[in-house]
Amino acid sequence: MNNYAHPDVLVSTQWLADHLDDNSIRIVEVDMSPENHQNTHIPGAMFWSLMTDLLNHDFSQKLEINTLEALLSRSGITAETTVIAYGSYPGTGGWIFWLLKLLGHKDVRVLNGGHQKWMSEGRPVTSELANYASTQYSIAQLDPQLRIGYDKVLANLQSPEQVLVDVRTQAEYSGEQFLMQPPKEDERAGHIPDAVHLEQTLTLNTDGTIKSFDELTQLYSQHGGTADKLVVTYCAIGARAGYIWFVLKCLLGYPNVKNYDGSWNEWSRQPNAPVTQS
Repeated sequence: MNNYAHPDVLVSTQWLADHLDDNSIRIVEVDMSPENHQNTHIPGAMFWSLMTDLLNHDFSQKLEINTLEALLSRSGITAETTVIAYGSYPGTGGWIFWLLKLLGHKDVRVLNGGHQKWMSEGRPVTSELANYASTQYSIAQLDPQLRIGYDKVLANLQSPEQVLVDVRTQAEYSGEQFLMQPPKEDERAGHIPDAVHLEQTLTLNTDGTIKSFDELTQLYSQHGGTADKLVVTYCAIGARAGYIWFVLKCLLGYPNVKNYDGSWNEWSRQPNAPVTQS
């Protein structure tokens, strides 16, 4: 599939259609509300809510081991389950891939094109979301190689060996928006100094599928994001950055990629963190 470094991490809509009755897989739909896909859920899909299952009230990600264990257990997922992730927002599946790899899950795959492509092809849909018998999912630890914290990002700002990739919109990068709206009161908007701006949507075709290996390689290499450097991705809350981690690590095969999952939500609130607006 497009000469990706690890093509098996992506599944096509046809592959998923052929495996809808396979009890060894769990399809995870991620969105703000199940009503966003009302009557158009992929058959067999269960639902994970962005705001209650995956994010805290302050928009930080829920990365506590016991919370993640409870989520996977109630979803009927075991260590041997193949998880297929998708959503209506570009890159949602890639973020869930990063999240599940962070906790050590073995077999995670992303539906290429997500809900958009599934619907455009007229594939079967349902009004019902699936429920499965609970399991006892156990997580030993979170993989520290997949993420990076505020202190290390700050310490490496002047290092030529680190490339920061800001994957937010132009309005967020320039400081016109803070997270999802214009900044207010003491909110600091802008970007981390010297961060390269490459919005996550640049990786996608018009049908929602991910661009080819050659196109992705050209996109990142011409902006300094090469495989010989530490590439740190960030966005507003670490979700879009998780998707770009997936693109760089799994599709392009970059050896040293980390998601700064605290992202702008954390950086902008640190009084000593430098901020650039442009």
